[in-house]
Formats: sequence, structure tokens, C-alpha cells
Amino acid sequence: MFSLKVTESFSAGHQLKGYRGKCEAVHGHNFKVEVMVEGDQLDKCGLLIDFKLLKKLLDGVLDKLDHTLLNKVPPFNKINPSAENLAKYIFEKLEKKLPAGVELVETCVWESESAGASYRP
Repeated sequence: MFSLKVTESFSAGHQLKGYRGKCEAVHGHNFKVEVMVEGDQLDKCGLLIDFKLLKKLLDGVLDKLDHTLLNKVPPFNKINPSAENLAKYIFEKLEKKLPAGVELVETCVWESESAGASYRP
């Protein structure tokens, strides 16, 4: 089994409604997103998936979030745009874009260098 990871980033504001503390106010982050894919078959070049393609597919998901107030972007207009919910959202959107034979294993969304949340189904 082969595993690949790529990271990308986006900037956005959000507000955690119902949170009792500073994060209930609108604030922003430079989010870092890390994804891991797996598969057991390599192509004729010896690649599971080209890093460039995987990053492009991830960017296609993140473009809808970049430089927004996440609370106004569905589904975050109904659920809190926590790192946990963002990780699940990104997973579900990216999973649909991957070619056959490439399985999305995990997404991790980092709000800072020391705080991140992962999602695995």
C-alpha cells in the first residue's frame, strides 16, 4: 500500500456560535489543510497520483472557502465551521474528485501550528 500526503492552505474568518469564549467572536485563521490518500496500484510512471493533480483537486475544494466568512458558506451557515467540521467537509468534497484506485484516508485542518483536527470515516 502506498500513501501520499499534500498540504495546502486558505485564509478565512469564522465564528463559533454557542462557544463561551473569544472564539465566539468573528476571527480569522490561515488554515493549513493536509490530506492523505492511499492505493496499491501505481501508474506506468510509478505514481499513485501526481502530487500536482492531488493539489489541484484539493485547491478546487478550498477555493470555495478561501477569503470568506465561513459562517456564510453552506453548510456552515447551519453548522459551526469548527476545524472538525471543516475536516469532514473537505474530506467529503475531495473524495468525490479522486480517480479510481486512489482512496482518501484522512484530512487534517490546522488552525495554528499547534492545533488541528483530523477526520477519517
